[in-house]
Amino acid sequence: MTGDLKYLGHYIGGRHVAGGSGRSAPVYNPALGVATTQVAFASAAETRAAIAAAAAALPEWSDTPALRRARVLFRFRELAEQRTDDIASLLTREHGKVLSDARGEVTRGLEIVEFACGIPHLLKGEYSDAVGRGIDSWSLRQPVGVCAGITPFNFPAMVPMWMFPVAIACGNTFVLKPSEKDPGCPMLLAELLTEAGAPPGVLNVVNGDREAVDTLLTDPGIGAVSFVGSTPVAEHVFRTGSAHGKRVQALGGAKNHMVVMPDADVAGAAHALAGAAYGSAGERCMAISVAVAVGDAGDRLVEAMKAELAAIRVLPGMAEGADMGPLVTRAHLERVLGYVATGVEEGAKLVVDGRRHRVPGHERGFFMGPVLFDEVTPAMRIYREEIFGPVLVVVRVPDLASALELINRHEYGNGTAIFTRDGGVAREFCRQVSAGMIGVNVPIPVPMAFHSFGGWKRSLFGPLHIHGPDGVRFYTRLKTVTARWPSSSKGAEFTMPTMT
Repeated sequence: MTGDLKYLGHYIGGRHVAGGSGRSAPVYNPALGVATTQVAFASAAETRAAIAAAAAALPEWSDTPALRRARVLFRFRELAEQRTDDIASLLTREHGKVLSDARGEVTRGLEIVEFACGIPHLLKGEYSDAVGRGIDSWSLRQPVGVCAGITPFNFPAMVPMWMFPVAIACGNTFVLKPSEKDPGCPMLLAELLTEAGAPPGVLNVVNGDREAVDTLLTDPGIGAVSFVGSTPVAEHVFRTGSAHGKRVQALGGAKNHMVVMPDADVAGAAHALAGAAYGSAGERCMAISVAVAVGDAGDRLVEAMKAELAAIRVLPGMAEGADMGPLVTRAHLERVLGYVATGVEEGAKLVVDGRRHRVPGHERGFFMGPVLFDEVTPAMRIYREEIFGPVLVVVRVPDLASALELINRHEYGNGTAIFTRDGGVAREFCRQVSAGMIGVNVPIPVPMAFHSFGGWKRSLFGPLHIHGPDGVRFYTRLKTVTARWPSSSKGAEFTMPTMT
C-alpha cells in the first residue's frame, strides 16, 4: 500500500510481483476525480524478467496439443463470464464508462475467446496428394514464440482479449503491457487464466510506460508485437519493432465519418449518431466523430441531433440510467476542452456546448457534456485531428461523390458508415470508400470475432488486421513440407525440380 491507495505491481510467472523500479503513477476513479490505486512502472530489467518467464513457459506450452490449449481457454471463458459483473465494475471505476457499456465490452472480448477456443480447427493446414510422382506436400502453422501486446485505456478488457487468447491458443506465450490509466482489468484477466489452468509464464502482465514498451520492442526474446493506440505511437511501435526483426501489427488513430444521404431516415440516423458519437464519452477508436450531411439532409440532421443530445444523461458510470460517464483523466478532459475552444476560434458553429456540465456531488469528476459543431470545414483542426471525446462535427457536402472525396482524402481510414435507403448508393460507397470497416445503416461496424478488425491508411501499420483469421495468421508462421519416400536413388539431379 502507498498511503491509503491500493498498490498494483506486475504479474510474472503466474504470481504477483511488486514493482522495484521506484517509479509509479496514480490510477483515478474518473467520476470522483480521486486516486484509488498506485500502479508500478516496470523497469527494463523487470520487463525482461517477464519476457524470460514467457520464454521459459514456451517449450512446454507450444508442445501442448491444441485441443488441450483450447480447453484452458474454454475454462477461462467460463470463469470470466461468471465474473462479468466484477470485471465490468472494475472497468467502470477505473475508466469511467457506464456499467452497461462495460458489460458489453466484456462480452465482445469473450467473443474473441470463443473464437480462439476453435483453434484445433483454425490451425489445420492444407494437404496436396501426389504433387509429383511419389511426392506429397502439406502446410502447417506453428507458433511465433514469445509475443507482446500493448493496449490502450479505452478498452482495458476487450482489447487485451483481442490479443492474448488468440496468441496463446496458437501455442505462443505472452507479455501484456496495458495502459497505466486503468490497469486493473488486465491483471484480473491474467489471474483468471492461471485459475483456468494456464501454466505459469504463459501470460504475464507488466505495468508501466515507455521504458517497458521500448524494452518489448527491442528485446530479442520477443517475436511479435500487437499494438492499439494513437497513430504517432503506432508508427513508433511499427518502425522500432520492425527494425528489431519483429513482426508487428499496430493499429492507430481514427476520424470515422458517417454519411447521411438525403433519402435516409434522419430520425434513425440521429439515434445512431448519438450512441456512436457519445457512447463511452467518445473514447472509442470506432466512434463516429464526423457526420457528413449530403444535400438537404444537413438542417434536418442537426435539428434531430439537438433533441438527441438534450436527452443524454451524463452521470457517474455506476449510476442507474447513465448514458455517458466522465472522461478517463483530468489531463484528457482538458485536452478535449482545448479542442472545443479551438473549434470556436476556427469559426465552426457551436450548436451544443457541453463544456460546463456538472454532476451534483461529483464536482471533482472529469465530466463534460456532449458537444456538437456545425458548418465545419476540412481545414479546421477539429475536423482533421482525432479528439477522442464527446465531440461530433457536421460537414456539409452536395453529393455522394463529394462525401467519398472528403473521406478518402483524410489521413485516417479506420471505419466509416453510410445511412441511406438506396442499395445502389450503398454498394457504390462500399466499393469506393478508403476504410477498413464499413457500415451500411450500422453506425459502429466492428467486425465479429470470426472476422478481423483493422483500418486503412494511417489507421494501421502492418499488413495484417487483428483477431479473427488475420490474428491466427499473425501469431503463427507457415511451414510447408514436401516429402517422398523413394525405394532407391536415381542419382544426382541438376535441373530445377518440376514435380513431374
